[in-house]
Amino acid sequence: MSHFLHHNVPPLSIVVPAYNEENAIRDTIVQIHTTMSKVTPHFEIIAVDDCSTDRTLSALRRIKLDNVKVMHHQHNRGYGAALKTGIRVAQYDAVAITDADGTYPNARIPELAAELGTQDMVVGARVGKNVRIPLVRRPAKWFIGQLANYLVRYKIPDINSGLRVFKRETLMQFLSILPDGFSFTTTITLAMLTCGYNVQYIPIDYAKRVGKSKIRPIRDTLNFIQLIIRTILLFEPLRIFLPVSITMFLAAAGVFAYSWLFTPQLMDMTTTLLFVGALQILAVGMIADMINRRLGR
Repeated sequence: MSHFLHHNVPPLSIVVPAYNEENAIRDTIVQIHTTMSKVTPHFEIIAVDDCSTDRTLSALRRIKLDNVKVMHHQHNRGYGAALKTGIRVAQYDAVAITDADGTYPNARIPELAAELGTQDMVVGARVGKNVRIPLVRRPAKWFIGQLANYLVRYKIPDINSGLRVFKRETLMQFLSILPDGFSFTTTITLAMLTCGYNVQYIPIDYAKRVGKSKIRPIRDTLNFIQLIIRTILLFEPLRIFLPVSITMFLAAAGVFAYSWLFTPQLMDMTTTLLFVGALQILAVGMIADMINRRLGR
């Protein structure tokens, strides 16, 4: 880590959500504390226990280090809710988030934070040489990535990385739409990109996690797809409505041409329904887009 980097690390709040991470949480917090102590005295680590059923909370309370705060949810509320709890009480404008399971290279947090000066968010993209993403999650991750790339018109290297640094003031604008579950990171990525904020990606490695993953491949994939579409509807509704409308227009034209050329009776009712439906969808999309622009993002 260079001398130049030391002087470019802003005062930083690091939020670490934890749920049943008794085997990794202490090492994670100690590593982050050791890393940050070398580069700046102005940092805090906010560990948020999301009502763990194992000894995560007791492990956190045994950590006697300066600048480490421990918060606890009385009920299990979700990954995103734990992040919101930490972000709300963060004392610095620059906020980093990371996982408690030992998968992210937390030694690189100062490097990401140092890039925040001209950016609104800096993300550690899991595209490095040593990336251990389970095979069962890769097809869904690829499909979700392709859908998101189309909808935001930007090639997103990693849509839901849990290692990122952002400006607290910017994120607070979106707090009301950010979900309490795992899709927190996906939502903030889409929201900031569609609203034109500066987002920088830095390649990182991704290690095998300590303990058991809480990801449910099929259910979470369907939830992510629904979330992506809903988020884009909030910010760029025509990216959803326009393709659907065009598809229905083409279907109407196809049905009309087929019945005109190959059937004894014109399929005028089907053609009319498809055509009118296409017009209605286009009209709704245009109204949604005008409302979006009128109210501001």
